[in-house]
Amino acid sequence: MPYVNIKVTREGVTAEQKAQLIQGVTKLLFDVLRKEPQTVFVVIDEVETDNWGVAGETITSMRKKQKPQSEAECTPKEPSECFPADLCIT
Repeated sequence: MPYVNIKVTREGVTAEQKAQLIQGVTKLLFDVLRKEPQTVFVVIDEVETDNWGVAGETITSMRKKQKPQSEAECTPKEPSECFPADLCIT
């Protein structure tokens, strides 16, 4: 009975995105470990950015230091390249 806990910052993750995460994790556990979907539990916790720290500072503080960018100027990094995954390269 696998239990997977996903923690993300509370920054606009939609219900559709959460559903995709739950479906994707469930499929991954079936594909890799042959765990039946009805035995897989996935919990998504949204954490306030004041309560999440990286490299000695809160995400809130890090976000304030980032210069504003329009979406056209922002190239998302690959999720495997950075944390949190929504940081951009300029």
